[in-house]
Amino acid sequence: MNADVLLNAYIDLNLLFLAAVLLWLAMRRALSATRAGQSFVPQLRLLNVLTVLLPLAPFVVLLLSGVNVPPPANISDLLVAQYLQGNVNISATKFETLLGLREDLVRELTLQQAPWARALTYSIILGALTCLGAFVLSLWHLNRVLRSSFIYKRIGQVELRISHTTQVAFSTRGLRRRYVVLPAALITRPADLKMTIAHELQHFRHHDIEYEFLLELMRPILFWNPAYFLWRRDVRALREFACDQVLMRRAGFDPRQYCECLIRACADAIARPSLFFRRSPVVPLVNQREIGRKSALAQRIFVVTMPRTPSAMPVTWAVVTTTLIAAVFYSALLLQRPGDWSHDRIMLSTIVNLERMANRSQSNPTLVTHALSGSFIVGTP
Repeated sequence: MNADVLLNAYIDLNLLFLAAVLLWLAMRRALSATRAGQSFVPQLRLLNVLTVLLPLAPFVVLLLSGVNVPPPANISDLLVAQYLQGNVNISATKFETLLGLREDLVRELTLQQAPWARALTYSIILGALTCLGAFVLSLWHLNRVLRSSFIYKRIGQVELRISHTTQVAFSTRGLRRRYVVLPAALITRPADLKMTIAHELQHFRHHDIEYEFLLELMRPILFWNPAYFLWRRDVRALREFACDQVLMRRAGFDPRQYCECLIRACADAIARPSLFFRRSPVVPLVNQREIGRKSALAQRIFVVTMPRTPSAMPVTWAVVTTTLIAAVFYSALLLQRPGDWSHDRIMLSTIVNLERMANRSQSNPTLVTHALSGSFIVGTP
């Protein structure tokens, strides 16, 4: 696999994240007017599945391109067809230049001859190494917190630990064990302790830690892409909404006490703020958005105090999931580069050549060109 293929796969991945975010936002807006918009567990499950599929989609499409199957239409071919039908009001030369921007970018980045190409490549590499270093540093900090804590209780492969250095409860995992780290102050609040442990254990049931690790591993590749941060923001918000909603279905959980627990957790975090949770592969009881923004915490309280929990609606969510996954993979197909010269591309190239000949004839008064008829009349002014 050469550099050209890898670079195109990298561009496809970034564009695919942008397409997935737009598709997700459109679908979420459509669902907000229905009962399905208040079912957060299926929404979280859908985003988790797509989080796994999005990095794989460009390579799956690349493997399928090696199979002896006619390639589907891509966005470049569709744009050429629209231009030939007269739906694009632009000169043929400019249109061909716009279509070739990606090929020109890939060629320049591969050759590394232009100064801007080298500067862009070094910037991407530096940003990726910085994010990777921050991830490694976060793992080191996390290991220090775990080592400085002590075991409170062990439930199977889950260890409940008490820490004097953290202000917000969080859950994480190692290769074999899972950990719930609790602030020492929670020991004096038994009701908060019970609800916090239940909340963090629910994260394990949803496999939120594994998906958080995957999101953090993708950050060095997508650190410059705003779509990645929008995607991560929604995943993190939905995982909290889903856990809150599941806990409210259980008997013995009072919504008011649970909301007060969340507010007290935010107050503890504000009293001794920590930047550790911003990049660490952990899932805290309350995150930085809820600590720094009242609206984020208000959304969780709204979910907890919802008057009625919607039904599961498995058929509806099966249709929604299938539709969104199919749309994402179709977007990956649309992003592929055009193959061999098609009839439409030959027509576009012919129009471009005729347009260039007409422009040259206008700059030379001794040559009069009838480009559309294909004939030439040479005369004197």
